[in-house]
Amino acid sequence: MNMTHYMQLLSDKQPWNLLIFMAIPIVLAETLAITELYILFTRRFHGLVWCVNRFAGAAVGLYFIGIIFYLVTTAVIPITRNGEWRTVIDVVAVGSYLIGGLPLIWIALQEFGLVNKGLSQEGKLKIHAICVALFLVFGHIAMISGMLDPSLLGYQGPGQAVDTSAPMPAGHGHQ
Repeated sequence: MNMTHYMQLLSDKQPWNLLIFMAIPIVLAETLAITELYILFTRRFHGLVWCVNRFAGAAVGLYFIGIIFYLVTTAVIPITRNGEWRTVIDVVAVGSYLIGGLPLIWIALQEFGLVNKGLSQEGKLKIHAICVALFLVFGHIAMISGMLDPSLLGYQGPGQAVDTSAPMPAGHGHQ
């Protein structure tokens, strides 16, 4: 079966790529989402959960700056330059993963006081919730499309193209 570049990235250099590109950002983002729900329901803008939420938001945003920079320079640009995308499935998987990091970067910018300065705590909480939701949507699009086989839309990996002009070896053709 063929793989998207997204899935290939996660499966290469086990377990390191899986940890770096999936486990760490997902644990931070899920921590952010869970603490976000707690804060939404309790409206407690102080205490341990609030601190964990702020830390997770800042950390995952900064982390995604690094991921996006690394993947754009080492994967997206070379793959695009060489015309090696494995159909639109591949583009959607990789693009959604990268786009999913942008709302998390916005959360980090908000935590550092660089954006949304004039908003109340309630307003900032709404922005947080919207950004977490956007991350979840794009992250799930990336995961689902990343698991698809790009041959569904015609991609043929190296060595998969069948030369129909050459005769099949004895015993391998239709009788």
